[in-house]
Amino acid sequence: MRLVTLGINHTTAPLALRERVAFPAERIIEAVRKLRADVPAATHETAILSTCNRTEIYCASDAALESIGAPLRDWLARYHSMPSAQLEPHFYTFDQSDAVRHAFRVASGLDSMVLGEPQILGQMKQAMRDADAAGAVGTLLHQLFQRTFSVAKEVRSSTSIGAHSVSMAAAAARLAERIFETMNTQHVLFIGAGEMIELCATHFAARNPRSITIANRTMERGEALAARCHGRAMPLAELSHRLAEFDVVISCTASSLPIIGLGMVERAVRQRRHRPMFMVDLAVPRDIEAEVGRLDDVFLYTIDDLGKIVEEGIENRQAAVTQAEVIIEEQVRHFMHWLDARSAVPAIRELHRRGEAMRQFELERARRMLARGDDPAKVLEALSQGLTNKFLHGPTQVLNESDEQARSQLIELLPHLYKEQK
Repeated sequence: MRLVTLGINHTTAPLALRERVAFPAERIIEAVRKLRADVPAATHETAILSTCNRTEIYCASDAALESIGAPLRDWLARYHSMPSAQLEPHFYTFDQSDAVRHAFRVASGLDSMVLGEPQILGQMKQAMRDADAAGAVGTLLHQLFQRTFSVAKEVRSSTSIGAHSVSMAAAAARLAERIFETMNTQHVLFIGAGEMIELCATHFAARNPRSITIANRTMERGEALAARCHGRAMPLAELSHRLAEFDVVISCTASSLPIIGLGMVERAVRQRRHRPMFMVDLAVPRDIEAEVGRLDDVFLYTIDDLGKIVEEGIENRQAAVTQAEVIIEEQVRHFMHWLDARSAVPAIRELHRRGEAMRQFELERARRMLARGDDPAKVLEALSQGLTNKFLHGPTQVLNESDEQARSQLIELLPHLYKEQK
């Protein structure tokens, strides 16, 4: 059984492409089941990780990487109704130790747009839960993900990988301060009520804007977040005719289609008499149509734009990265040792089966001897001799029948196979 990882991320594909292969959270379980049904040879065990910055397939398969890479790439393209050729240049594929190393690096925040960011670990845990719900998790993926979570915890507790990181939320607030002289007079709108929006709301609230509003489909959740950041909530349905009220708009929802179109923003700009509007789209797929960025009075930033800002000061984190890589390499070695040991499991099981058959045969013979009244001491002696002879017959015969080179190799292995029991 081999471990394989295939995907695209922020280093291999632009946002316009990443958003087209993203999986909505509510469709992950169904997608995992469909992948296993469509490509059974490649997906004995399967998990799909889909975030703003990456879409990845983790799987365990009996097939070699060369024979399963193409079916997995083709499936991902078909699922999202895209030509395979359009995605092909952007894929990366890892197997065995490289796949393990990649999983450890992703969970530890070393492969993130924001180096050391902690959110990816929670996203990987959710991917594991979804795969388990789809019935697609077996021994290998379970062990891989459990080791991955353990490695991420060790990296974060043993290094300062996250100490100098600048989050997307902090970057958004920093950008807003570049556009406006002060945040005290600005009205801020957050669209959505998830973890990313909550982080953004915390950073903006610390800058004391004139007002904070949370727009969400579920009013209860929006009101709960609004209460925590001393703002107010509004139904998402009111967005189209209230957008002009806000100077700053931060959006991050799970919508598969844009919720803010060019026409909506054009109307808002006219109502604002062309006062500038700062907009940040943290969603993948995007919440705000890309054409909005061409409007003169709108400053629109995407998650990729913010990624360039958060990498400022990366030199402060290089020492922690080096420490983290050392931890990861050691843990990859341990995992591969466990994986290699699993290759002996079928042979060990067969050895136990044969040993049990020998035991049963000699035990039955001993019972017959006791039934006819033989001396119990002689029965025990016969039982032990019979078991010993049967266990030694096979190895002895192989040694006698082997050529000189093979016999030398077998003799060298014997001390390892027959260690003295203390």
